[in-house]
Amino acid sequence: MKAITYRTYGSPDVLEFGEVPEPKLGPDAVLIKVKAASVNPVDWKIQAGYLDSMMDVVFPVIPGWDVSGVVERVGVSVTEFAPGDEVMGYVREDMVGRGTFAEYVAAPVRTLAHKPASLGFEAAAGLPLAGLTAYQALTRALEVKPGETVLVHAAAGGVGSLAVQIATALGARVIGTAGERNHDFLRGLGAEPVAYGEGLADRVRALAPEGVDAVLDLVGGDALQVSPELLAEGGRLASIADGAVLALGGRYVFVRPDTADLTALAELADQGLLTVEVAATFPLERTADAQRLNAEGHTRGKIVVTVA
Repeated sequence: MKAITYRTYGSPDVLEFGEVPEPKLGPDAVLIKVKAASVNPVDWKIQAGYLDSMMDVVFPVIPGWDVSGVVERVGVSVTEFAPGDEVMGYVREDMVGRGTFAEYVAAPVRTLAHKPASLGFEAAAGLPLAGLTAYQALTRALEVKPGETVLVHAAAGGVGSLAVQIATALGARVIGTAGERNHDFLRGLGAEPVAYGEGLADRVRALAPEGVDAVLDLVGGDALQVSPELLAEGGRLASIADGAVLALGGRYVFVRPDTADLTALAELADQGLLTVEVAATFPLERTADAQRLNAEGHTRGKIVVTVA
């Protein structure tokens, strides 16, 4: 099969496009004919060696954790899916080696859910990792409740734009930080936008004089450091981007594969409460270009690689 691989840590320049063996199918997995896979910052961070102390890597690596596609075959113990099913998944295994930037991927059933009918394959590929990150942070780490006010830093990005919609669906009021060019986009998602930069705290206080009930930080740095002073009494803080959140009394979130959570996201999509902004698409052989664009950090929504 055709796939993207890398044989050593490095920049997008180490990526190769070529033939690799089709993956073997374990008893608890399904073989997916990949339609699309989305790029996430963790892809090129692993590839650069930043997570070497956390995860075992088996070279050559096929990168990628997000996928959408059609079930080709199922393992001998699989009852949840059948050939022909349209699925999406956050296919993170215990070791890094066989990812989703390929024509086929063997995915454990615990990483998958049925694709929402309302989303095409490209949008569905952009939902799993980013959507699960937002959903798990909001519902578990922050325990957002109806009527609360949530501040989302970097609200126009891949995770942020989904977090805004999920928090709104949970019944919360959402304030989102973003560059001014994305303010209308955030209003369309249901958030009240505020600009980054000097005076951020004052702008948030103008909208929430009594403080916000929860802050979801997706960028780290100065945005995270100013967040505790914006919390109301009893407010909660979580970050996916900066471990310094722990010293500030908050929670650090690293997303987990979870079929039930993925199914909940699919239901929100099919109810018309959740859409995925696809910022750009690239063919499989141009995955390196997709990574470079993602690494710039200024894209609204998701960058997707199309495979078939």
